[in-house]
Amino acid sequence: MTSIAVYSYSVAAIGFLLLIGLLLTIWRGRSHVAPVAIACALTALWSGALALEAASGLGLWSVWTDKLEILRSGAWCVVLVLLLGNYRDPGSRWPFGLRTSVFAGSMVYLGLLLATALMRTDLMLNIDGLLPNVTVRVCQAVLGMLLVEQVYRNKTVQERWAIKFACLGIGAMFAYDFYMYSQAMLFHEMHQDTWAARGIVNALAMPLIGTAVKRGTSRANALALSRRVMFHSTALFGSALYLMAMGFAGYYLRYFGGSWGGVMQVVFLCGALLVLAGTLFSGTFRAWLKVFISKHFYSYGYDYREEWMRFTRTLSEHSANIGERAIEAVGALVESPGGVLWQRRDGEPDSGGASTYRPVAGWQAASSAVEPADSKFCRFLETTQWVIDLHEYKALPEKYGDLELPAWLKEFPRGWLVVPLIMHSKLFGFVVLQDARSTVALNWEVFDLLEIAGSQAASYLAQQDAANELMVARQFDSFNRMSTFVVHDLKNLVSQLSLMNANAEKHRDNPEFQRDMLDTVDHSIQKMTSMLQKLSRNDAPARPRALSVEAVVGQAIALKSALEPHPSLQVEQQGLKVLADRERLERVLGHLIQNAIEATPKSGRVNVSIRRQGNRVAITVADTGAGMTEKFIRERLFKPFESTKPAGMGIGVFESREYITELGGALDLTSTPSVGTTFTVTLPLYHEAGAGIAAGAIDRAA
Repeated sequence: MTSIAVYSYSVAAIGFLLLIGLLLTIWRGRSHVAPVAIACALTALWSGALALEAASGLGLWSVWTDKLEILRSGAWCVVLVLLLGNYRDPGSRWPFGLRTSVFAGSMVYLGLLLATALMRTDLMLNIDGLLPNVTVRVCQAVLGMLLVEQVYRNKTVQERWAIKFACLGIGAMFAYDFYMYSQAMLFHEMHQDTWAARGIVNALAMPLIGTAVKRGTSRANALALSRRVMFHSTALFGSALYLMAMGFAGYYLRYFGGSWGGVMQVVFLCGALLVLAGTLFSGTFRAWLKVFISKHFYSYGYDYREEWMRFTRTLSEHSANIGERAIEAVGALVESPGGVLWQRRDGEPDSGGASTYRPVAGWQAASSAVEPADSKFCRFLETTQWVIDLHEYKALPEKYGDLELPAWLKEFPRGWLVVPLIMHSKLFGFVVLQDARSTVALNWEVFDLLEIAGSQAASYLAQQDAANELMVARQFDSFNRMSTFVVHDLKNLVSQLSLMNANAEKHRDNPEFQRDMLDTVDHSIQKMTSMLQKLSRNDAPARPRALSVEAVVGQAIALKSALEPHPSLQVEQQGLKVLADRERLERVLGHLIQNAIEATPKSGRVNVSIRRQGNRVAITVADTGAGMTEKFIRERLFKPFESTKPAGMGIGVFESREYITELGGALDLTSTPSVGTTFTVTLPLYHEAGAGIAAGAIDRAA
């Protein structure tokens, strides 16, 4: 084995001496020749010293060869840093103008070198000094492999052509060191075969490095370490250090624990692995690590390419609620775990037709607060387009001028940031985010990014709203086209009836004609009944007049007399009148009563009541039927062309609310599944003095 080690390390020494000769003669003008030549010289000197010691029988390791190995590894690390390019920053506060990441790596490596110098070096003979010494060398090898990874990742495709063989050669040397020392750490002894083969492995790396130098046309570029790579590399390196420290502690627990030593070591290592897994899977820890890396290793806090790709990908995902995706995308920029989205809504019945901002989506948070569009808070967001830091406002309210926060926002659980969603210089909506998992320093960069992200989210939400409105418009267009076919069928029926009427005087005593006439009338009735069931609309202009509410409701109930359960009527005050078109109002009330009857079993009850509420009249239709869920009411009930009936067209409730709103009233409901539903129609009372004005207003609306 001694002769094998002599030949192995001698081949490595000769190979690197040959490479030095090529560097200083043929490839003298190539880039990075000087540092590569120095690294090759130290590698050749180290290999030659090991070969000499093996040949003289002095052993395979000594203090001098150990120091030469430290210099050799450090020299190749310097070569890798130079390959990264632009490792200095004119505004850096560190010595020699080094960038923060380069300086931090240098300090780590110097610490490893110092630890090696203070430890015993007779690894082949002294088992007590093996584990800590090998641990430091494993760390050196890991650092070298991380540098190789960074060099390759931060080069363009053209630059990789020049340096890929250098990365392979230098990476192979560090990877073999990692394998050899990890094996020694595992088995608590240095395997001599692995040690002897090390020289040949280093010699094989020589032609790869020479090929890279020959191709050496790469130019120094800015040091641009990927945040994702930096995050994973830091997590990997930290995990490796943690496991080594825990392994070292477990080793001494076993050594000093006596008969309990083995059990204590196993329990301790299992606990350490659980702690590491819990830490790595912790969202708070990951958020803290990302913020720490961005704050201390980069001049800008964000990798904008990565952030914007993630932001766009989140908004473009296929899911039911784009509002939740918008909150998640904006919140991820500042590590917020949840929030609520408010959007502008115009002409809602429960707000008297005024514009408001309503919560439309929540991501791991909820709120039911409604904010008027003309409030000082909304006007402040629209005019300034500022991101509001609620903690800062609480400490320094004067910084936000005359801003007045609404009461519900002050009580919002863990409220932190209010991000306006601006589109075309108008406030489309806003997002309230909860406190971040980790402390995030808010500066101009964060605020600018949130403002731009808010505008982008607003465009996605507006596009979704426009798509929904376009879909409804197309459905109405289809409805109108269907009406054309209905009119065509009606014309055919009218023609048949007209022809029959024209021949009736001449053939009225003919039994055969009488039979044909009855068949024609029956067919026409069936045809028109079928069409009316599908299309119960009247396009004639509305003719409002003063109507007795009791009479209209009574007529609507009478038309349903053949159905069960038969609705009952309760009139608390008679003589109440409203201004409306009788046919349309009767159809609206009849539709509500029809729905109540169909939703209620024959043993149930449908109660209709009329009462006065101030200057309005309230018509209530209550049933003890199946009821509806809040989700169905919110998402489907008032949408046109949404129907749960096989032959339904889904425009009944939608048309009812539209006409009641047109009259200046409101349609409200309460419903509980398996208990029943109550619809309440409120309409303005008819007054003689304002009859002409009100009628004119309804005519214009129609």
